[in-house]
Amino acid sequence: MAPSPREASSALQQALDESATAVNKTIQRLLPETDLAESRLYDAMRYGVMGGGKRLRPFMVMQSARLFNVDPSRARRVAAAVELLHCYSLIHDDLPAMDDSDMRRGQPAVHRRFDEATAILAGDALLTLAFEVLSDRDTHPDPHVRVELVRKLAEASGGHGMVGGQMLDLIGENEEFDLGTISRMQRMKTGKLFAFACEAGAILGRSDDKHKKALCNYAFDLGLAFQVTDDVLDVEADPADTGKPANQDGPASKSTFVSAMGKEQAKARAEMLIHQSIRHLHIFEGRGEMLKELAMYVLERRA
Repeated sequence: MAPSPREASSALQQALDESATAVNKTIQRLLPETDLAESRLYDAMRYGVMGGGKRLRPFMVMQSARLFNVDPSRARRVAAAVELLHCYSLIHDDLPAMDDSDMRRGQPAVHRRFDEATAILAGDALLTLAFEVLSDRDTHPDPHVRVELVRKLAEASGGHGMVGGQMLDLIGENEEFDLGTISRMQRMKTGKLFAFACEAGAILGRSDDKHKKALCNYAFDLGLAFQVTDDVLDVEADPADTGKPANQDGPASKSTFVSAMGKEQAKARAEMLIHQSIRHLHIFEGRGEMLKELAMYVLERRA
Protein backbone atom coordinates (compact mmCIF):
# COMPACT_ATOMS: atom_id res chain seq x y z
CA MET A 1 0.00 0.00 0.00
CA ALA A 2 1.38 3.42 -0.98
CA PRO A 3 2.05 5.83 1.88
CA SER A 4 -0.23 8.82 2.29
CA PRO A 5 1.19 12.24 1.43
CA ARG A 6 1.47 13.00 5.17
CA GLU A 7 3.47 9.80 5.78
CA ALA A 8 5.63 10.36 2.72
CA SER A 9 6.36 13.93 3.83
CA SER A 10 7.33 12.67 7.26
CA ALA A 11 9.61 10.03 5.76
CA LEU A 12 11.29 12.59 3.54
CA GLN A 13 11.80 15.03 6.41
CA GLN A 14 13.37 12.32 8.52
CA ALA A 15 15.69 11.34 5.67
CA LEU A 16 16.60 14.99 5.04
CA ASP A 17 17.34 15.55 8.74
CA GLU A 18 19.48 12.42 9.02
CA SER A 19 21.42 13.31 5.87
CA ALA A 20 21.96 16.92 6.97
CA THR A 21 23.18 15.84 10.42
CA ALA A 22 25.68 13.36 8.96
CA VAL A 23 26.96 15.79 6.31
CA ASN A 24 27.22 18.66 8.82
CA LYS A 25 29.46 16.52 11.02
CA THR A 26 31.71 15.86 8.03
CA ILE A 27 31.81 19.57 7.17
CA GLN A 28 32.69 20.47 10.76
CA ARG A 29 35.65 18.09 10.62
CA LEU A 30 36.75 19.71 7.35
CA LEU A 31 36.41 23.22 8.81
CA PRO A 32 37.91 23.04 12.30
CA GLU A 33 38.37 26.12 14.42
CA THR A 34 41.85 27.60 14.50
CA ASP A 35 43.79 30.19 16.48
CA LEU A 36 46.06 31.08 13.56
CA ALA A 37 46.38 34.70 12.47
CA GLU A 38 44.02 34.07 9.55
CA SER A 39 41.29 32.67 11.83
CA ARG A 40 38.85 35.35 10.62
CA LEU A 41 38.83 33.62 7.23
CA TYR A 42 37.86 30.28 8.78
CA ASP A 43 35.24 31.96 10.95
CA ALA A 44 33.67 33.38 7.78
CA MET A 45 33.85 30.03 6.01
CA ARG A 46 32.08 28.25 8.86
CA TYR A 47 29.53 31.05 9.15
CA GLY A 48 28.73 30.81 5.45
CA VAL A 49 28.35 27.03 5.52
CA MET A 50 26.91 26.20 8.93
CA GLY A 51 24.21 28.88 9.05
CA GLY A 52 21.34 26.60 8.06
CA GLY A 53 20.09 25.58 4.64
CA LYS A 54 18.11 22.60 3.39
CA ARG A 55 21.19 20.61 2.28
CA LEU A 56 19.28 19.41 -0.80
CA ARG A 57 22.37 18.81 -2.92
CA PRO A 58 24.10 16.70 -0.25
CA PHE A 59 20.85 14.77 0.13
CA MET A 60 20.89 13.99 -3.60
CA VAL A 61 24.44 12.68 -3.28
CA MET A 62 23.55 10.50 -0.32
CA GLN A 63 20.40 9.10 -1.94
CA SER A 64 22.03 8.41 -5.30
CA ALA A 65 24.91 6.69 -3.50
CA ARG A 66 22.45 4.41 -1.71
CA LEU A 67 21.18 3.20 -5.07
CA PHE A 68 24.61 1.69 -5.72
CA ASN A 69 25.47 0.53 -2.18
CA VAL A 70 28.28 3.07 -1.82
CA ASP A 71 30.18 3.29 1.46
CA PRO A 72 28.31 6.05 3.38
CA SER A 73 31.57 7.64 4.58
CA ARG A 74 32.63 8.20 0.96
CA ALA A 75 29.23 9.56 0.03
CA ARG A 76 29.34 11.99 2.97
CA ARG A 77 32.65 13.42 1.78
CA VAL A 78 31.30 14.05 -1.73
CA ALA A 79 28.09 15.47 -0.26
CA ALA A 80 30.15 17.82 1.91
CA ALA A 81 32.23 18.91 -1.09
CA VAL A 82 29.08 19.77 -3.04
CA GLU A 83 27.74 21.83 -0.14
CA LEU A 84 31.06 23.65 0.31
CA LEU A 85 30.95 24.65 -3.35
CA HIS A 86 27.27 25.59 -3.20
CA CYS A 87 27.86 27.81 -0.16
CA TYR A 88 30.78 29.52 -1.89
CA SER A 89 28.37 30.45 -4.70
CA LEU A 90 25.83 31.85 -2.21
CA ILE A 91 28.46 33.98 -0.47
CA HIS A 92 29.56 35.48 -3.78
CA ASP A 93 25.99 35.84 -5.10
CA ASP A 94 25.07 38.01 -2.10
CA LEU A 95 27.91 40.50 -2.69
CA PRO A 96 27.01 44.09 -3.69
CA ALA A 97 28.57 43.53 -7.13
CA MET A 98 26.23 40.57 -7.72
CA ASP A 99 22.74 40.25 -6.21
CA ASP A 100 23.47 42.76 -3.40
CA SER A 101 21.55 40.85 -0.74
CA ASP A 102 21.97 41.64 2.96
CA MET A 103 20.27 38.47 4.23
CA ARG A 104 20.82 34.77 3.67
CA ARG A 105 19.05 31.93 5.48
CA GLY A 106 17.46 34.37 7.92
CA GLN A 107 20.72 35.99 9.07
CA PRO A 108 23.13 38.63 7.76
CA ALA A 109 24.99 37.61 4.62
CA VAL A 110 28.70 36.86 5.04
CA HIS A 111 29.78 40.22 3.62
CA ARG A 112 27.48 41.98 6.10
CA ARG A 113 28.57 39.87 9.08
CA PHE A 114 32.27 40.27 8.21
CA ASP A 115 33.23 42.45 5.23
CA GLU A 116 33.32 42.20 1.44
CA ALA A 117 36.98 41.23 1.15
CA THR A 118 36.64 38.49 3.75
CA ALA A 119 33.50 37.21 2.03
CA ILE A 120 35.33 36.95 -1.31
CA LEU A 121 38.22 35.08 0.29
CA ALA A 122 35.89 32.78 2.24
CA GLY A 123 34.09 31.87 -0.98
CA ASP A 124 37.39 31.26 -2.76
CA ALA A 125 38.60 29.03 0.07
CA LEU A 126 35.39 26.98 0.14
CA LEU A 127 35.55 26.48 -3.62
CA THR A 128 39.09 25.15 -3.54
CA LEU A 129 38.45 23.06 -0.44
CA ALA A 130 35.66 21.24 -2.31
CA PHE A 131 38.15 19.95 -4.89
CA GLU A 132 40.70 19.13 -2.20
CA VAL A 133 38.12 16.89 -0.55
CA LEU A 134 37.21 15.12 -3.79
CA SER A 135 40.83 14.46 -4.71
CA ASP A 136 41.69 12.94 -1.32
CA ARG A 137 42.09 9.16 -1.15
CA ASP A 138 39.59 9.03 1.72
CA THR A 139 36.88 9.92 -0.79
CA HIS A 140 37.61 6.85 -2.93
CA PRO A 141 40.63 4.54 -3.25
CA ASP A 142 40.38 4.45 -7.05
CA PRO A 143 42.17 7.51 -8.54
CA HIS A 144 40.07 7.21 -11.72
CA VAL A 145 36.91 7.69 -9.66
CA ARG A 146 38.41 10.70 -7.89
CA VAL A 147 39.50 12.27 -11.18
CA GLU A 148 36.02 11.79 -12.65
CA LEU A 149 34.44 13.41 -9.60
CA VAL A 150 36.80 16.39 -9.86
CA ARG A 151 36.24 16.73 -13.60
CA LYS A 152 32.46 16.47 -13.38
CA LEU A 153 32.20 19.01 -10.55
CA ALA A 154 34.50 21.41 -12.41
CA GLU A 155 32.29 21.15 -15.50
CA ALA A 156 29.14 21.67 -13.44
CA SER A 157 30.46 24.71 -11.59
CA GLY A 158 32.59 26.56 -14.15
CA GLY A 159 32.01 28.69 -17.22
CA HIS A 160 29.84 26.07 -18.92
CA GLY A 161 27.88 25.51 -15.72
CA MET A 162 27.02 27.49 -12.59
CA VAL A 163 29.40 30.43 -13.14
CA GLY A 164 28.34 30.81 -16.77
CA GLY A 165 24.71 30.71 -15.69
CA GLN A 166 25.37 33.46 -13.16
CA MET A 167 26.91 35.56 -15.93
CA LEU A 168 23.76 35.12 -18.00
CA ASP A 169 21.74 36.08 -14.93
CA LEU A 170 23.64 39.37 -14.70
CA ILE A 171 23.21 40.02 -18.43
CA GLY A 172 19.49 39.33 -17.99
CA GLU A 173 19.20 42.39 -15.77
CA ASN A 174 19.69 44.58 -18.85
CA GLU A 175 18.39 42.34 -21.64
CA GLU A 176 15.03 40.65 -21.99
CA PHE A 177 15.57 36.91 -22.46
CA ASP A 178 13.18 34.59 -24.24
CA LEU A 179 12.00 31.43 -22.53
CA GLY A 180 14.65 29.28 -24.22
CA THR A 181 17.48 31.48 -22.96
CA ILE A 182 16.02 31.59 -19.45
CA SER A 183 15.80 27.79 -19.45
CA ARG A 184 19.40 27.49 -20.65
CA MET A 185 20.56 29.96 -17.98
CA GLN A 186 18.88 28.03 -15.20
CA ARG A 187 20.07 24.67 -16.53
CA MET A 188 23.60 26.05 -16.21
CA LYS A 189 23.09 27.93 -12.95
CA THR A 190 21.14 25.29 -11.01
CA GLY A 191 20.62 22.16 -13.08
CA LYS A 192 24.23 21.20 -13.67
CA LEU A 193 25.13 21.15 -9.98
CA PHE A 194 21.96 19.17 -9.27
CA ALA A 195 23.04 16.75 -12.00
CA PHE A 196 26.49 16.32 -10.49
CA ALA A 197 24.98 15.70 -7.05
CA CYS A 198 22.80 12.93 -8.45
CA GLU A 199 25.41 11.43 -10.76
CA ALA A 200 28.05 11.43 -8.01
CA GLY A 201 26.51 8.37 -6.38
CA ALA A 202 26.71 6.48 -9.65
CA ILE A 203 30.33 7.59 -10.14
CA LEU A 204 31.25 6.41 -6.64
CA GLY A 205 29.48 3.13 -7.35
CA ARG A 206 31.15 2.75 -10.77
CA SER A 207 27.76 2.37 -12.40
CA ASP A 208 26.98 2.13 -16.11
CA ASP A 209 26.17 5.07 -18.35
CA LYS A 210 22.47 4.17 -18.56
CA HIS A 211 21.92 4.72 -14.85
CA LYS A 212 24.10 7.83 -14.81
CA LYS A 213 22.04 9.34 -17.64
CA ALA A 214 18.77 8.57 -15.87
CA LEU A 215 19.97 10.38 -12.74
CA CYS A 216 21.24 13.35 -14.73
CA ASN A 217 17.94 13.67 -16.63
CA TYR A 218 16.04 13.50 -13.35
CA ALA A 219 18.28 16.20 -11.90
CA PHE A 220 18.03 18.55 -14.88
CA ASP A 221 14.23 18.48 -14.83
CA LEU A 222 14.23 18.83 -11.05
CA GLY A 223 16.69 21.72 -11.19
CA LEU A 224 14.60 23.58 -13.74
CA ALA A 225 11.47 23.02 -11.66
CA PHE A 226 13.34 24.19 -8.57
CA GLN A 227 14.21 27.47 -10.28
CA VAL A 228 10.68 27.95 -11.62
CA THR A 229 9.27 27.55 -8.10
CA ASP A 230 12.03 29.85 -6.79
CA ASP A 231 10.90 32.55 -9.23
CA VAL A 232 7.30 32.08 -8.10
CA LEU A 233 8.31 32.24 -4.44
CA ASP A 234 10.20 35.46 -5.11
CA VAL A 235 6.92 37.21 -5.92
CA GLU A 236 4.54 35.55 -3.48
CA ALA A 237 6.39 34.03 -0.51
CA ASP A 238 6.72 35.50 2.98
CA PRO A 239 10.32 36.60 3.69
CA ALA A 240 9.90 35.06 7.15
CA ASP A 241 9.64 31.67 5.43
CA THR A 242 12.36 32.11 2.82
CA GLY A 243 14.92 33.84 5.05
CA LYS A 244 15.67 36.48 2.40
CA PRO A 245 13.97 39.64 1.08
CA ALA A 246 10.96 39.16 -1.20
CA ASN A 247 10.68 40.35 -4.80
CA GLN A 248 14.44 40.52 -5.33
CA ASP A 249 14.17 39.82 -9.05
CA GLY A 250 11.49 42.37 -9.94
CA PRO A 251 13.31 45.59 -8.98
CA ALA A 252 16.46 44.31 -10.70
CA SER A 253 14.43 43.67 -13.91
CA LYS A 254 15.80 40.15 -14.07
CA SER A 255 14.61 37.71 -16.70
CA THR A 256 12.72 34.97 -14.85
CA PHE A 257 10.18 32.29 -15.67
CA VAL A 258 7.51 34.45 -14.06
CA SER A 259 8.44 37.50 -16.14
CA ALA A 260 8.45 35.40 -19.32
CA MET A 261 5.38 33.22 -18.70
CA GLY A 262 3.32 34.73 -15.93
CA LYS A 263 2.90 33.17 -12.50
CA GLU A 264 0.18 30.64 -13.32
CA GLN A 265 1.89 29.27 -16.43
CA ALA A 266 5.14 29.07 -14.48
CA LYS A 267 3.43 26.96 -11.82
CA ALA A 268 2.03 24.66 -14.50
CA ARG A 269 5.47 24.29 -16.06
CA ALA A 270 7.00 23.39 -12.70
CA GLU A 271 4.39 20.65 -12.21
CA MET A 272 5.07 19.24 -15.68
CA LEU A 273 8.83 19.20 -15.05
CA ILE A 274 8.45 17.46 -11.71
CA HIS A 275 6.35 14.63 -13.12
CA GLN A 276 8.79 14.33 -16.01
CA SER A 277 11.71 14.11 -13.57
CA ILE A 278 10.02 11.31 -11.63
CA ARG A 279 9.61 9.24 -14.81
CA HIS A 280 13.39 9.11 -15.17
CA LEU A 281 13.55 7.19 -11.87
CA HIS A 282 11.55 4.22 -13.19
CA ILE A 283 14.80 2.51 -14.17
CA PHE A 284 15.50 1.98 -10.46
CA GLU A 285 12.30 -0.04 -9.98
CA GLY A 286 11.06 1.69 -6.83
CA ARG A 287 14.46 2.11 -5.16
CA GLY A 288 14.48 5.86 -5.82
CA GLU A 289 11.48 6.63 -3.61
CA MET A 290 13.24 9.35 -1.61
CA LEU A 291 14.34 11.10 -4.81
CA LYS A 292 10.71 10.98 -5.96
CA GLU A 293 9.61 12.44 -2.62
CA LEU A 294 12.23 15.16 -3.00
CA ALA A 295 10.80 16.10 -6.39
CA MET A 296 7.31 16.49 -4.92
CA TYR A 297 8.74 18.57 -2.08
CA VAL A 298 10.38 20.93 -4.58
CA LEU A 299 7.02 21.43 -6.27
CA GLU A 300 5.13 22.12 -3.05
CA ARG A 301 7.75 23.99 -1.01
CA ARG A 302 7.00 27.38 0.46
CA ALA A 303 10.58 28.44 1.17
